[in-house]
Amino acid sequence: MESWQRVLIVDDEASIRRYLRPILISQGFDVYEASNGQEALNAVLAHRPDLIILDLGLPDIDGIEVTHRLREWSQIPIIILSVREAEQDKVAALDAGADDYLTKPFGNSELLARIRVIQRRQVTSANEPVFSTGGLLLDYSRRAVTVKENEVQLTPTEYDILRLLANNAGKVLTHRQLLLGIWGEGYDDMHTLRVNISNLRAKLEPDPARPTYIHTEAGVGYRLKVHD
Repeated sequence: MESWQRVLIVDDEASIRRYLRPILISQGFDVYEASNGQEALNAVLAHRPDLIILDLGLPDIDGIEVTHRLREWSQIPIIILSVREAEQDKVAALDAGADDYLTKPFGNSELLARIRVIQRRQVTSANEPVFSTGGLLLDYSRRAVTVKENEVQLTPTEYDILRLLANNAGKVLTHRQLLLGIWGEGYDDMHTLRVNISNLRAKLEPDPARPTYIHTEAGVGYRLKVHD
């Protein structure tokens, strides 16, 4: 895992941190730890991790609030690990800007697979082209997005969905194709996809209720419209 070096584990349970540390070290990561939300925010500033593994039930600041605060200035990928299984908790975490959500207990192989998926999505080539249509511009080399020359801050997952749509502009991508392309084989959580599409529209569209860029093909998937 040469592209990344540093992972921050944020969990108030020392047993979880002890469990995760050797798994991540075995994959070549430098591992840092925090036991509450404030420690996590301080650790991000101090260590500049490449990935954050975050519990929601922290003793001082809820993990969703930690995610909100981080997303005000950072796009570091965040994987939530939580005992909370309710759909509203998952939607709230994704709305706040988390990139993925695993419920405890979880398997080592699944966690590492999720990490690899996020890593692959982060890799870009410096000589990739720019995509532009109707005032929307993606600079692939910088992972930057602008609308009408105003830069838009997207989470890594939102950016990768938009990039996949842009790479297939004018074509309908099915829900299955999007889930496979962004999260990998075996991922079938439609709620995660819908939340991210909704957030993308809120950031890109003048009127999210009447989208001009990302169109829904009812019962099939989504299409990025090509403007003349």
